[in-house]
Amino acid sequence: MSDLLPIAYPPVPNPRRPAFRLPEGACDSHFHVIGPPDRFPFADSKAYVPATAPFEHYVNLAGLLGIERGVVTQPMGHGFDNRVTLDAVARSDGRFRAVIKADDRFSAADYRAFHDQGARGVRVTLFTGAGGGMDLALFDRVIAAIAPHGWSVTLHAMPEQLIEAAEWIAKIPIPVVIDHFGRIDVDRGLGQPGFRAYLDLVREPHVWAKICCAERLTKTGHPYDDVMPFVHATVAAAPDRLIWGTDWPHTQRWAPGEMCDDGDLVDLVPVMVPDAGTRRRMLVDNPARLFDF
Repeated sequence: MSDLLPIAYPPVPNPRRPAFRLPEGACDSHFHVIGPPDRFPFADSKAYVPATAPFEHYVNLAGLLGIERGVVTQPMGHGFDNRVTLDAVARSDGRFRAVIKADDRFSAADYRAFHDQGARGVRVTLFTGAGGGMDLALFDRVIAAIAPHGWSVTLHAMPEQLIEAAEWIAKIPIPVVIDHFGRIDVDRGLGQPGFRAYLDLVREPHVWAKICCAERLTKTGHPYDDVMPFVHATVAAAPDRLIWGTDWPHTQRWAPGEMCDDGDLVDLVPVMVPDAGTRRRMLVDNPARLFDF
């Protein structure tokens, strides 16, 4: 039995309608489409069995939440086969853009085709165990390949990788997005070295912060009060370079009670970003600029 992959729980099937009304043109800058596996098989290298989260389910959720635009981020469960993500963009009537996974397997012609299909960024994972690792030379080659298209690079990193790679990140010549507050440990406080390195980076004029995954980082659960100091410090450090995402379908939840309600996440937006002007930039203007809507 120990050789069996863990099986992830699916998202809440009946999320509540949020009380907070998102502004017209609001963008969910980080969600995944997963499967269905009969059309889009899971990667052999997957670390767990994902729950199916098809395009149709996300479109219905977006309608409930008031989301008009979205950035489909390639999920780990599909590896480097970006078809599931690009198919979602193709079916979105111009509402979605894609952030794909990439490495040396793709050519310049491939990137041109990806751009024509709506890709506007690449996500790389700096830590091992999630299809990634600290291969900065590889990342530099990917960055050089996407730079002519005006894309950004999204970094999924733990605090130790942000510290180790801080000098490299500060010199990346294209826009950089840091995911999930650098996956900090909220119990270690605002002064922990990884969060200080993260704040220093998001103050750089080419580095963007993604306000996303309070529900993943919390140790206390909803309403995620233990995460709010880190959110507010991020907003203060980079108020003009914020984007927001749901992270639907909230992968890698292994037990009953761990899954969040997406209605709660939307109602958290004004708590995280109280200023209406900053909030509108985060939800509408910034993703439109960064992802070429």
